[in-house]
Amino acid sequence: MRRIWLVVIIALGLCFSFLALLVVGTFSAAAGLTDGANSQAVALAKGSVPAEYQPTVEKWGNLCPSLNPALLAAQLYQESGWNAHAQSGADAQGIAQFIPGTWATHGIDGDGDGKADVWDPQDAIPSAATYDCQLAAYVKDVPGDNTDNMLASYNAGAYAVIQAGGVPPYAETQNYVKTIRTLAESFAAPVARLEPSQQAAGAITYAQSKLGTKYLWGGEGTAAQGGRFDCSGLTQASYRAVGVTLPRVANDQWNAGPHPSRAELLPGDLVFFAYDLSDPRSIHHVGIYVGGGYMIDAPHTGAVIRFDPIDSPDYIGATRVTESGAQALPTASPAS
Repeated sequence: MRRIWLVVIIALGLCFSFLALLVVGTFSAAAGLTDGANSQAVALAKGSVPAEYQPTVEKWGNLCPSLNPALLAAQLYQESGWNAHAQSGADAQGIAQFIPGTWATHGIDGDGDGKADVWDPQDAIPSAATYDCQLAAYVKDVPGDNTDNMLASYNAGAYAVIQAGGVPPYAETQNYVKTIRTLAESFAAPVARLEPSQQAAGAITYAQSKLGTKYLWGGEGTAAQGGRFDCSGLTQASYRAVGVTLPRVANDQWNAGPHPSRAELLPGDLVFFAYDLSDPRSIHHVGIYVGGGYMIDAPHTGAVIRFDPIDSPDYIGATRVTESGAQALPTASPAS
């Protein structure tokens, strides 16, 4: 019996040694894969937009040269988090968060049913795109990037942009432009190889240090919780250890950076699993990719943090976390 246990222990040791070498080796190989920043892309990343809205975003996102589907998706996500029933304290309404006065002027009947309804995404999304392009036309002669000026106009008004000769020196407006531009990267299909995150190795190291820790639903690793985690609590803590603040919930972490394909995965990427592969709002699990088809994750009640394969029927995709991407995520969405 003692000999059997010795064989089991040796086998487990070899397994974990192999996986540890896999992590180090794959990450080292990935370190050289940096082809520079991506150029602007107009195609949507697979699964980045809920399937019910994707055709509308793709169609209307190409309405004018200063707009693209990824940029329009970023605006909608920032405004409402895809909540068609969102309403803010300032009475901004619907998925695109139009205030009544603006809707009265710029709302259109996008689906041709004879009614322009701010609560209907098939009207509100085309209206947002149309409004963007009207603003781009208003400020076409203003110095600087027309898309930046368009976004600034959406936030501060075209007159303010014209008067300032570009993006006005308002902190809110400048942050809005930067946020939408950054968020757009998480909705765009990459057209060039994505750079590995500088923080990825540190995040993996943190997650490795928690291997064997028991799962706790809602766990964030606090002393009161016995240092235990759930899936998104582990990924949040792993990136927090290297100075990147992620949202607490897995489907919010989805938009913390661009989405590499399965073939482009690098160690440190977050990998996600969903009930509906066409809808990122249905994401139910997340782990940290370590290479070779494996991730470190906190799977479920009764399990421990461990290595698991990522290839399963509910794999929806991955996110390459960037510091700017994480900072751009909305801290709160308008109330229902």
